[in-house]
Amino acid sequence: MKIPEYQAKEMFADYGIPVPPQQLAVTPDAVYEAARKFGGTVAVKAQVHVGGRGKAGGIKVVPNADEARAAGERILGMDIKGIPVKKVIVVESAAEIVKEAYLGVILDRGVKGISFICSAEGGVDIEEVAAKTPEKILTFHTLSREFPEEEARTFAGQLFNDDATEQSVLNVMRGLFRLLIEKDCSLAEINPLVLNDRGEVVALDGKINFDDNALFRLPDIEALRDMDEEDVNEIEAKEKGLSFIQLDGDIGCMVNGAGLAMATMDMIKFFGGEPANFLDVGGSSSPDKVIHAFKLLMGNAKVKAILVNIFGGITRCDDIAKGILESYKQIDITLPIVIRLSGTNAEEGMAMLEGTPLITAESFEAAVKKAIALSKGEAA
Repeated sequence: MKIPEYQAKEMFADYGIPVPPQQLAVTPDAVYEAARKFGGTVAVKAQVHVGGRGKAGGIKVVPNADEARAAGERILGMDIKGIPVKKVIVVESAAEIVKEAYLGVILDRGVKGISFICSAEGGVDIEEVAAKTPEKILTFHTLSREFPEEEARTFAGQLFNDDATEQSVLNVMRGLFRLLIEKDCSLAEINPLVLNDRGEVVALDGKINFDDNALFRLPDIEALRDMDEEDVNEIEAKEKGLSFIQLDGDIGCMVNGAGLAMATMDMIKFFGGEPANFLDVGGSSSPDKVIHAFKLLMGNAKVKAILVNIFGGITRCDDIAKGILESYKQIDITLPIVIRLSGTNAEEGMAMLEGTPLITAESFEAAVKKAIALSKGEAA
């Protein structure tokens, strides 16, 4: 689960991390009033759960309230990566920025612990820095739930290369660490963390991701969830007992089990295709689940072919076959479908599909290759 910048910075403040004064606005008039209250230069920033807001024109720094209103008129209602902007924040910009840095803390599966990521290159995508100048990124890890005071102090002094800021940066690192632990975050980052001309270290932007599986014990966090920012298909899939994540490819995937679903996407990529989604129909799939899964896949205009890859353990392949046949009765399925059934009742399932327009495959590799060919308009 993600929250927008304004909520992330409110949470930062709760954990002792300095943030500039800000006010949420949903109309140009409200933007004007907020800017007038702050006086002087302000930033008007779109509040959507995507990166690249500045490049898309979703962030404007303006010198007065009248121009703030104009910026609000331009930004509110604009589309950023498919998401309409319904809210902005007006942020006071009274101090001049001297230096910018990046500071983040993540739950790192690679080290089975918590990692700090620091860089003196702030205000730009950290992925871009990692790709072009990896030497500018500093990291350290801890396997403890206790803040690594001494190691963090070493890094704190390097971030702005200024001994006078060491304690301030250390306090920010301590706050981020405590936030990650106490609120079950998978990521908490500040980009940029700035040193201003008053000698203050301030979080100008913030991003926090929470572990969905921990929300049951964090009702205060779940209450922040904005359903307007959630993917409608992913919400619907969850309600139907499906695990679904939308991707950008053209091969719709229906698989049972998260591991096999990941392997299927990897295999598609390996042979030159592009998966359109992750879709796990679960370990005990009923025909109804298969019908709902097909509705999700058919709702994506990018999908050109569908791959059904089932390995029956608890899942019965004849149940999957029933669901596929029932889907044909309920949904206008016009896309080519490749099916691979293996495991429990696979022979019965394959027999049920004989005489239909469905394309079957005996092996995992053959199924993937057929789906890729069909997605390109070629014969399977």
